[in-house]
Amino acid sequence: MLHKAFLLAGSIFAGLGVAIGAFGAHKLKDFLLQTGRTETFEKAVMYQFYHSFALLIVGVLILQMQFNNKYLTYAGYSFIAGIIIFSGSLYILCLTETPKWGAVTPIGGVCMIAGWILVCMSFLK
Repeated sequence: MLHKAFLLAGSIFAGLGVAIGAFGAHKLKDFLLQTGRTETFEKAVMYQFYHSFALLIVGVLILQMQFNNKYLTYAGYSFIAGIIIFSGSLYILCLTETPKWGAVTPIGGVCMIAGWILVCMSFLK
């Protein structure tokens, strides 16, 4: 059942990535240009997409392996946390111009890196 949760989360985050990216490109374009945050916003969307696909891959791997690999499970949770913390903090930074959110972003990056390490560990098991 856990594979469904990761497949669902990956699909939702990917869909949100399209919506957020379109919103940024159209409705927030002038604001992001004015504040100099266009590149930051695009980076948040890009990493959200990469890790949405990673969640989909984790879900498929769990499904194909026919058992619950704990490393893949932890990887999926790490990717979810990474998307929320990394991309989320960058979105908030772009919209609020509150620099302290930039200090939160690396925590999300560490979650994403941990997710990839855990995927590697699942293959070595």
